[in-house]
Parts: sequence; structure tokens; C-alpha cells
Amino acid sequence: MESTMEKETVLKVTVDQHKCIGAGQCVIAAPAVFDQSDDDGIVILLQENPSEDARAEVELAAKLCPAAAITVH
Repeated sequence: MESTMEKETVLKVTVDQHKCIGAGQCVIAAPAVFDQSDDDGIVILLQENPSEDARAEVELAAKLCPAAAITVH
């Protein structure tokens, strides 16, 4: 039995850099998970699997993204 796996939630974040317009809302909402390129402002994903503690911030970042470039799995 894998009882330890049953309760464990894995947060996975993906970004579509081709959709990103560089608005920066993700960086404001979750700076530990997202950054922006100095060259063009396009999103940089710092943590593909952030801790469960970051869920609210990451989900807010996805909601605030005007280009819908962030997906939370």
C-alpha cells in the first residue's frame, strides 16, 4: 500500500512563453515561482513544482495573467 502517496498533492505549473505578453502580474502574485526576462519581459518559470504552500499565489498568478499563459495542474 502506498499510503504516503495518497495524501500527497503535487503542484505542477507550466507556462506558454509564446502567449506571454510580459504584463508581469505573475511575478507580482508569486515572485518565488515566476520571474521575467530582462530582455523582453517574457515569463520565466523558476519552480515547476512549487510547494503546496504556494498554491494560492500560483493560482492567483494564473488568474491574473491577461494572456492565459500559465496553467496549474
